Amino acid sequence: MEGPFSSLESAHEYVTLLGQQVREVRASILEDITVADGRRLDALRVVDLKLSQLDQHLAASRRALNDLRALRRLLLGEREGVAVAH
Repeated sequence: MEGPFSSLESAHEYVTLLGQQVREVRASILEDITVADGRRLDALRVVDLKLSQLDQHLAASRRALNDLRALRRLLLGEREGVAVAH
């Protein structure tokens, strides 16, 4: 299977890039907030909140993917060690 999620590494890279993009967009929104007023300001604050939440979820996803990659290395290392011992 090829694509952005064909391996843990490619999924981690994809989530990392998505997180970077979210932070760039959030920085732009924060600039817009400084000059907005009224309903536009309210809407931009909601957008900022949602981008912040998304960034937190992506950070958690990156950590989970890191954990899975480490566990895979551990498990594969143990299998290699068992194969060598036999």
